Amino acid sequence: MAGFVKSMTIAFALGLPLTSAACASQQERDPGYGQPSEYQAEIDTYSRDEIVEATADFFGVTAEAAASALERVFVDLGRPVGYIAGEEVSGAIGVGLRYGEGYLTLKSDGEPQKVYWTGPSVGFDAGGNASRVFTLVYDLRDVDRLYQRFPGVDGSAYFVAGLGVNYQRADDITLAPIRSGVGFRLGANVGYLAYSRERNWVPF
Repeated sequence: MAGFVKSMTIAFALGLPLTSAACASQQERDPGYGQPSEYQAEIDTYSRDEIVEATADFFGVTAEAAASALERVFVDLGRPVGYIAGEEVSGAIGVGLRYGEGYLTLKSDGEPQKVYWTGPSVGFDAGGNASRVFTLVYDLRDVDRLYQRFPGVDGSAYFVAGLGVNYQRADDITLAPIRSGVGFRLGANVGYLAYSRERNWVPF
């Protein structure tokens, strides 16, 4: 993580263009949001115990803390088909940029795939602010459909046991990024994240 944070901090110092464009409007919650997909039973999914263990290991917290934070996610969304484990860094005063990278792992395909994401950040201090992110993935039947913009779902953010979660949704795919501490408080201000196979320096 240190190498990634260092490279991103250098990039900000070199003057990558920042923009004050307004964040995309957050997607309104619809009546069907959070309900299990009629097709989800046909897709290999991770059990609650598997995700609790993976989350606890990733953030270095107890299984009890991880289970408390994940309880609402499983009630709302059920069992995920995969997850993205990674890190992100942002910098700017006011409205700036957020960059992240990690690996997508699907239950149906144990081979991790590299993923990048970008988006606007709000309220960050000057310089690089790094955080780890563990994102649960729902109803992704085709990996190619991950590579698009995912708006945040209005009113979905919550914070429990030192871990915070907010939901993002595009088409029928839902993502649930989990962050710890200050990483969550800042991440909750993100209007959307755009995911890609290669790093994109311009998130707008």
